[in-house]
Amino acid sequence: MHMALERSGCSCGGGIISFVVGGLIGAGVGLLLAPKTGKETRDQIKDMAEGVKETTEDYYERVKKTVVSAMENGQELLEEKKDLITSAVQAGMEAYEKKRKKRGKTAEGSVEPSPYE
Repeated sequence: MHMALERSGCSCGGGIISFVVGGLIGAGVGLLLAPKTGKETRDQIKDMAEGVKETTEDYYERVKKTVVSAMENGQELLEEKKDLITSAVQAGMEAYEKKRKKRGKTAEGSVEPSPYE
């Protein structure tokens, strides 16, 4: 289901934001239609706005930590793969050089190298 959402242009972050915005709209309409005094309504809206601000800041910090962690993990993985590739290339170059030297020695003599070496 997650893949289907991504293909349609939606993501989990977008779903969470939509949920929060929908909740805010619903709460705002509920406050406006509730039989309360203007001051009570304003105080309630102010409290709700402060709660949303705190929730948004908390959500932002969690997302930020997740992104930073993913970037650090990606960098570590890249370094590991880079070292592995460098080692493989070096080993390949050494094997090629050995084979080339071995063929050079047999070319001077009369014995042909085996194709299975």
